[in-house]
Amino acid sequence: MRVAREPAELRDNSAPADPPAPPVAPRRRPQWWLAAAVVVLVGAALVAVDRRATSRPATSKADVNAIVDGKVDAAVKALQSEPPASVTVYNAITPPLVVIRTDRQVGTAGDRSGLGSGVIVNADGEILTSLHVVQNAGSIRVSFFDGTESPATISSTDPDHDIAVLTPARLPQVVVPAVLGGGARIGDETFAVGHPLGLVASLSAGVISGLNRSFPLANGKTLTGMIQFDAAVNPGNSGGPLLNAAGQVIGIVTGLANPAGDDEFIGIGFAVPIGTAGGAAGAPGR
Repeated sequence: MRVAREPAELRDNSAPADPPAPPVAPRRRPQWWLAAAVVVLVGAALVAVDRRATSRPATSKADVNAIVDGKVDAAVKALQSEPPASVTVYNAITPPLVVIRTDRQVGTAGDRSGLGSGVIVNADGEILTSLHVVQNAGSIRVSFFDGTESPATISSTDPDHDIAVLTPARLPQVVVPAVLGGGARIGDETFAVGHPLGLVASLSAGVISGLNRSFPLANGKTLTGMIQFDAAVNPGNSGGPLLNAAGQVIGIVTGLANPAGDDEFIGIGFAVPIGTAGGAAGAPGR
């Protein structure tokens, strides 16, 4: 059998050639112009900001004075718009203020009926007042700020300090106890609120004129440690609150000094400090 052979001239006996090298990418020139443009823009922005800042006029002394005067005027107007302390005190004490009316027992000294003041001292509606307002009473009725009326009974007493605590049979729909305070000082502004001569919910103002005073009672006892004040009080104020400028009860009005023996006020009143009044009768004190 014959095997066919390719012609000699078609044979390629030379060594295989190397593969061609890959093409070389052209090198980019650095874009220096872009960096230069950024620098120029930043510089222009800084110049513009500087021009805006320097174009503002400097604040003069007159401008500063005008600003200060405006702030002071606004502060003064704000203070002037606030109500006086007496208004704040009256608004704070009228909800816990109580009118106390009594019928005297037959055969006891004094009138057949009496009028005094009291103040609610806790959330249970207990009323702090002077003992002489309710002592020997045949019946006691109390009237609250919202018009609610109720009979009341004496739950505790402290004869040594002329203090009594009343418990009403019926409470108002909303019970608002007074805020109790303390720390009275001679010269402090003070307010008495009560029902002098039947003028319900009357306010008088004065100052605390003495501390730790003694006050003789009609029954021969002498009260000590009393607050002396010059806010006007008259019959009907007894048992009512004496307050500080913050509207806090600092005492229970007990009586007034009058060498002639009359009931009219001549400039000196006395109150049992609230710490003594409340604590001695088992009521909240301070």
